[in-house]
Amino acid sequence: GNVVKLGMETIGPKVTQTTLTVSSVHIGILTGSAGVNDLVLGNPDGYKSTNAISVGKTAVSVSPFSVFSDKIVIKSVEVRSPEINFEGNPLGANNLKKILDNVNAFTGGATATPATNAPAEAGTKKPAKKLEVDEFLITGATVHFNGATLPLPDIHLTDLGKGPDGITAGDLIKKVMGEITTATLKAVAGSLGDAGNAIGGEASKL
Repeated sequence: GNVVKLGMETIGPKVTQTTLTVSSVHIGILTGSAGVNDLVLGNPDGYKSTNAISVGKTAVSVSPFSVFSDKIVIKSVEVRSPEINFEGNPLGANNLKKILDNVNAFTGGATATPATNAPAEAGTKKPAKKLEVDEFLITGATVHFNGATLPLPDIHLTDLGKGPDGITAGDLIKKVMGEITTATLKAVAGSLGDAGNAIGGEASKL
């Protein structure tokens, strides 16, 4: 558990360019279950709130023997009741879009190794393991914006990296952050529209 916690807190900030902390990780080797407690993703520089996203509990189920193969099969990930602090303009610059831009820059920054018959250099790192995520569920999410708390609909992703090529951890983060950002922007824009309609209705009574 401590090894996974260290890995998350080391790799996460490189991908998001923000802080990322986890209070604890519990792993059941034989059952293939894992739990991540109190994950906190910080905000990019220039934003007031300390945190962008905080998650109390995340439950993960892994196919145990797949950890010894080239592709780790994750049966399910359930992110429970995450809290999102939204800052900025839903139609322009905002903290979630900035994090997503950072993730896109990280995942798109790697250059392909040119095809060659030359032997690998000594000390060359092995390619990162690929992942397969059969089900990824985000449930009970809320967004804090301008003093209001907005509910988000559940986000349910399936069959990520199902093919032989799998999916990288960076691309998985990119996919999930993209879904969270899209859902949040819709909720925030909807709340602003409702507020505008309410103000217009009151004005018409004057």
